Amino acid sequence: MPIGRMDHRDNRIDGNRIDDNQVAMAGALAWRATAPPCGLCRAAAWIALLLILCAQLAGDVAAAPRRAVVLDIEGAIGPATADFISRELAALTPETDSIAILRLDTPGGLDTSMREIIRAILAAPVPVIAYVAPRGARAASAGTYIAYACSLAAMAPGTNLGAATPIQLAGPPLLPGGQPEQPPAKPDHAGSGNPPVTEPADAESRKMINDAVAYIRSLAELNNRNADWAEQAVRAAVSLPASEALRQHVVDVIADDIPDLLHQIDGRTVTIRGKPLRLATGDLVLVTIPPDWRTELLGILTNPNVAYLLLLIGAYGLFFEFTNPGAVLPGVLGGISLLLALFAFNLLPVNYAGAALVLLGIGLMVAEAFIGSFGAIGLGGVAAFAIGSIIMFRADVPGFGLSLSVIIAATIVSAGFFLLILSLLLRSRRRPVITGREAMIGMTGEIITWDGRNGRVRVMGEVWQAETTASVPEGAAAPLAPGGSVRVVGRTGLILRIEPR
Repeated sequence: MPIGRMDHRDNRIDGNRIDDNQVAMAGALAWRATAPPCGLCRAAAWIALLLILCAQLAGDVAAAPRRAVVLDIEGAIGPATADFISRELAALTPETDSIAILRLDTPGGLDTSMREIIRAILAAPVPVIAYVAPRGARAASAGTYIAYACSLAAMAPGTNLGAATPIQLAGPPLLPGGQPEQPPAKPDHAGSGNPPVTEPADAESRKMINDAVAYIRSLAELNNRNADWAEQAVRAAVSLPASEALRQHVVDVIADDIPDLLHQIDGRTVTIRGKPLRLATGDLVLVTIPPDWRTELLGILTNPNVAYLLLLIGAYGLFFEFTNPGAVLPGVLGGISLLLALFAFNLLPVNYAGAALVLLGIGLMVAEAFIGSFGAIGLGGVAAFAIGSIIMFRADVPGFGLSLSVIIAATIVSAGFFLLILSLLLRSRRRPVITGREAMIGMTGEIITWDGRNGRVRVMGEVWQAETTASVPEGAAAPLAPGGSVRVVGRTGLILRIEPR
């Protein structure tokens, strides 16, 4: 009975290469498995054969080429990027992955997201290499901190990094007269020819600047890089091109592409979790991991423009549901949109006073439509809506400012809807019905013929049978006569009820 496909010419069993001793042993075990001895011996032979094959397969897996995992950080660094990088770095295993390469092209981003990425880099089980690429890319602001946190830093020609000053602290405070205050200059101890930097005048700004300086210097010392220039990048927002960064020992390598990078760092020693490790990158297999659907969805939801529109859709949907109970769809859509907007606001640098002004503006415009205060409340609502939209997100945070065109469009649409369309709808509700049965009520007409309490009248150009409910005292002149004017007060079928006008 055949055991498996065996080829003695190239010593392979089912495509796995084995040596001559294993071939001989497998053949012997196969003969024993098919021989007539006792069933216990036959079972033992089969088990031994399976163990040999498993060991061979395990050896083939162990000998498989190890990976260099490439993760891209493109655009502004936010919650979606931080979540993606943290999950992928935590999923690396030293058994199959030798290094991870973060390919950077970013203008910066959120401080919280940057620190989350750095924590993931420092906790990674394999060395993490920062590579500013492709040509023309940059690693500004938060990207500089990430590059300093990595075991090795590299740049492609034509790239730059730096400008790591916290965005919210840019610019000196103003004196009461409107002139910038000139705080004392701090000497340039880096010796790089950069101009002397100045300390912020207010205590809060100095506190935040010094915290950022201490953070980036600790990262520089951790990986033995130029800590003095790192401080200059925070205090004076200086930047460096690739060649100058290599000369000042800000980065370790200038490489044209990733294969060139792997070639240059082969044999270098890095520190990983406090222990030295010699890199062997000559035969690594490059594996680029793209963002998954979770990252893409989180990136869409945390886009400030999308979060802002979700807030408006949520507010409008709930308004329509409250004014038209039972419509269902506006309420469901509005509730989902509002919850998604609140989720995004929890991850973004949101000024909640701005969000409150937006909701107040919507409320004032609705009040104008219901009350009709000659535009005073409505104009206040439009102003509150526009101002709240402008201050809701910080425009100076790279990639996390609200688009001015979105603000203008949302303000015009909201004002047009609430002040024009909604007010017209409410006014139409207050008008008397001009069609159908109710349209006849209150109309005036002329008597054509009349006999006692019944007759014929002309109303709106049509002749109707009519009757009156007015009583005529005995002996008094009849109040209704041909040619007289009457008013319709009711209708029963095709008979109008009238009274003298």
